[in-house]
Parts: sequence; C-alpha cells; structure tokens
Amino acid sequence: MSVEQDDDMTVYDVVVNHEEQYSIWPQDKALPLGWQTTGKSGIKSDCLAYVNEVWTDMRPLSLRKKMAELEARRPELEREEARRLEEAKRRPQDPRDDLVAFLSTGEHPIEAWTQPDRSIDLLQESIRRGFVHVRFTDTRGSTVLGFDLDRHASDLSRADFAEETGVAHLEGELTLDDVKVRCVADLELATLTGHGMLRRLST
Repeated sequence: MSVEQDDDMTVYDVVVNHEEQYSIWPQDKALPLGWQTTGKSGIKSDCLAYVNEVWTDMRPLSLRKKMAELEARRPELEREEARRLEEAKRRPQDPRDDLVAFLSTGEHPIEAWTQPDRSIDLLQESIRRGFVHVRFTDTRGSTVLGFDLDRHASDLSRADFAEETGVAHLEGELTLDDVKVRCVADLELATLTGHGMLRRLST
C-alpha cells in the first residue's frame, strides 16, 4: 500500500489486511478496501517501529497456513514415500528396463523408421547413404536405433525395391547405453516391418 508523504506531524494508523500484512495509513483518509486498523496510531516513525516489532513473518497468512499443513503432513508423506520405495524394490523388474539385455534375447518386432514419412523410397535412400534407423516396437514407448550400415554383412539380394517385395537384411554397429552392439534387422519391403535383434560385441 502506498502512503502519501506528509509532514512529520501527520497521524497514522497501523493497518492490516486479511493476509496479516501490515502498513500505515493517514488517519484522516478513508481506508482502502480490505484493510482495517489495529488500534495503534501515532506519528510515522512510531507506527513504523510498531510494524517492525509485530510483523516478524513477512509471509502472507495463506502461505503460512499452507506450509503449516505440509509440515503437519510430513510424517505421513515420508511414510508414504518409504512404502512406495519398498514396493518398488519388491516389484519384479521389467526386462525392458535393460534395453541391451532385452533386445539381445530373441527376435523382436521392428519397423523401418524414416522421416518425415515411413516410405520405401526413404528407406532405400537411407541404405544408399549407409545409415539406417529401425524402431523396436515392443519396448517402452518404442525405441528407435540408428546404425552405420555394414554393407558386407547386409544382404539386399532378396529385396526388390521397385516392386516393393522381398526382404532387406540389414546389419550395423552402434553403442546403446555405453554397450557396443550389432543391430540385425530383416525388413519386409511390402510392409516395412519385420524382426530384429541386438548382438553384444566383445570389447
């Protein structure tokens, strides 16, 4: 609240609002809406000294109440967090949490991943460039992996891109979660889907 500057003999009221925030206001002026007097009045210096004495916590009343509620609930919240952590420890680990281990076990459904759209032309262009992306669709949220194409290990002899038939066998190396792996993917050109897996590489 702003206070007009008068001479030192102006009499002020110490006023407070619903949030228990204090101020001073000239006694001869109407109080703004939402403020009321505390019963303390006097010259400015006396009123300000009183405000400094009684207004020791600058936080609004609503904030103080909210923080007090949270503090009162702290033991309950801590017990709930401890219970949640204990349940997490007992819960069987989802094998998908370890991507390398999960994708290195058996074959998994995949699809070609090209941008901005999934198309055989974009897949063929990726193969020409020597860097291919595939999406493993049975992981959490699906996992897109990109790898440098190993042209010697890959096999396109059964792939007819013009007719969009056959199978493209693609292989290449990458690093996933700090582990060097080889991605092996077989894509049906008719659907741009297929199966793939990872193989750990010896370090």
